[in-house]
Amino acid sequence: MDWQQLVVLAIVAIAAGLLLWRWLRPRKRFSGRVGSGCCAPAASPRGSIVFHARKGERRQIIIKNP
Repeated sequence: MDWQQLVVLAIVAIAAGLLLWRWLRPRKRFSGRVGSGCCAPAASPRGSIVFHARKGERRQIIIKNP
């Protein structure tokens, strides 16, 4: 096996490792709420936005204020 085959195999191994890492790593959970982290003020009233869409119907964006 010459050096070119070793380089190609190393590149393929690195690419396969990166693909497997992305597939096996823990997923980040998305809550969908803006400002719901640890640093958000608890007494801050905020409205909510609801996206409503169905196949064949018109899309709706509903904004609810507190």
